[in-house]
Amino acid sequence: MTLAPARTTTVPILSADDALEVATRIATDLAATSAERDRDRVLPAREVEGLSASGLLAVTVPAEHGGADLPVETLVEIFRILATGDPSVAQVPHSHFVYVNAMRHQGTPEQQAFFFGEVLAGKRFGNAQSETGTRHVRDIRTTLTPVGQGRWALTGTKGYSTGALFADWIPVLAHKDTLAAPGAGPLHVAWVERHAPGVTVTDDWNGMGQRTTASGTVHLVDVDVREDRITPYHLTFEGPQTYGAFAQVLHAGLDVGIARAALLEAADFVRTTSRPYPDAAVERAADDPLVVQALGQMEVDVRAAEALLREAGRAVDGANARLTAESAAEASLAVAAIRALSARVAVEVSSRLFEVAGTRSALDSLNLHRHWRNARTHTLHDPAAWKVQHLGRHVVDGTPPPNHGQL
Repeated sequence: MTLAPARTTTVPILSADDALEVATRIATDLAATSAERDRDRVLPAREVEGLSASGLLAVTVPAEHGGADLPVETLVEIFRILATGDPSVAQVPHSHFVYVNAMRHQGTPEQQAFFFGEVLAGKRFGNAQSETGTRHVRDIRTTLTPVGQGRWALTGTKGYSTGALFADWIPVLAHKDTLAAPGAGPLHVAWVERHAPGVTVTDDWNGMGQRTTASGTVHLVDVDVREDRITPYHLTFEGPQTYGAFAQVLHAGLDVGIARAALLEAADFVRTTSRPYPDAAVERAADDPLVVQALGQMEVDVRAAEALLREAGRAVDGANARLTAESAAEASLAVAAIRALSARVAVEVSSRLFEVAGTRSALDSLNLHRHWRNARTHTLHDPAAWKVQHLGRHVVDGTPPPNHGQL
């Protein structure tokens, strides 16, 4: 089976305005076919290829390597816009941007020159990070074992590997074996080619929502990895960092995009299809004051989430400009706030859609429930309650948030 059409020439994007214009155009195209893709689980190979060709996937490459080096605030808005069109397609490049960011912070100059060049050429990064069946999300058992002459053997199994199926390179989180700590050495990222010997990507994702992210399983059996294709991961958290906040705020952008899309579709359905309830004594459902009130409250919630999303993006940019323990903590708290709010708003708005649109909106053939399924599935990525806990502890006694990749 062919997963994607031939690679097309990437169009460079050099400004935030250009990036947002391209994202809006792509989101409009995605929205026209998102319900069909979700219903039939049509993997978005062509759509992902279009993202590469558009130049959007290269907008965070540092300027010194020829990229636009756009700020986090702009990237978050790109994610939000794309998610209004199709949040499954928008989630596919999430790990791509996270690992472009990882290469920025932990790659050697030679590694950066090579991998940033790959991104500028339209190549995509996937991810093989989380593992299933372990004690918790940060329990990693995949290992890099030395085999001599600057080479390592990579073995393990990864789940929830969003983007790996469409990737050119798969960054793999693994322990680098040492004599003192076999199987438990410091965490590193091994950068392996998607079709390298020993790499198998299985399309076995069957979630009720985000159905076409192809977040399947990556099996790694004695994959040959050169030393210059390995970057440290553990060093990221030995001092102040925004790595976690960067990844989390992109997730928030997806949630907020889902909420906006659900609200727009609810309003359109009320305006064009819903019948008024007799007690309202109006000709159109759109004139029912209870319906208008409900849509207005949903708009308030979505606008609040959009505003908090922009604030969080600016907080991460501010911390990157002047990184200290305090600025990193503030960025994590700002992102925790939007993650907590966006999770609630996305689920509530995509559920309340049916309350305002009426019985016919529940018809399976319309597939309006995809918004709720997408929201409910994606918001399970991290427990929103822990975001609130960290915010509360900071409010109560000034406790800074923990320094890890989930915040």
